[in-house]
Amino acid sequence: MRDSSHSVPIAVSLVLAGALLVAPAADAKRPPAPEPDLRIVRVTLSPDAYVPGQGVLEVSVEIEIPTYLDGGLLLEVSSLISSPSKRSMRFLSSRQPVAMLPADSASRMTVTLTWDGKNQHEQVVGAGRYAYEIKAKLLAVGEKGPRTLMNSWPKRGVIEVK
Repeated sequence: MRDSSHSVPIAVSLVLAGALLVAPAADAKRPPAPEPDLRIVRVTLSPDAYVPGQGVLEVSVEIEIPTYLDGGLLLEVSSLISSPSKRSMRFLSSRQPVAMLPADSASRMTVTLTWDGKNQHEQVVGAGRYAYEIKAKLLAVGEKGPRTLMNSWPKRGVIEVK
C-alpha cells in the first residue's frame, strides 16, 4: 500500500512553482504615475552667471495650483542647493497664503527664492557646479498647525557658480 500523505505536499509545491513561473517579472515596466495637480511649471535663475559675494541669485518658480481647492491654504516652496560632494549645501524656503482661486481656469503663482551664495555655515561657496532641487507643497492650516495637503513633483537643475 502506498502512503498518500506525501503526494499532497508535492502537488501543492508543483502548483506554487507554476504560479511563480507565470507571475510577471519584477522588472516589468509600470505605467508612469499621473502628474499631481500641483505643478512646478518653470524655474528661472537670474543672473545666468552667478558670482558669490556679488549680489544674490534669484530663483523664480512658477507654480500651477489646482482650481478646485478652497482658499485659506499656504503654498510652501523650498529648494536644496548642494555641491557635488554634499559638503556644501543651503536650504531655501518660502511660505505664503493662497487666496481663493478662480474656478474657471488654472491659477498660477510665482515665488522667488534668493540665495546669497553662502553655505549652511554662512561661508561663501567656491566656484563649481551646484545641484538644486525645488519642491512645492500646499498646506492646509488646522488647529494643530499646517499639514501637507498636496505635493508637486520636484524640479532639478544645475547652478554654475563662477
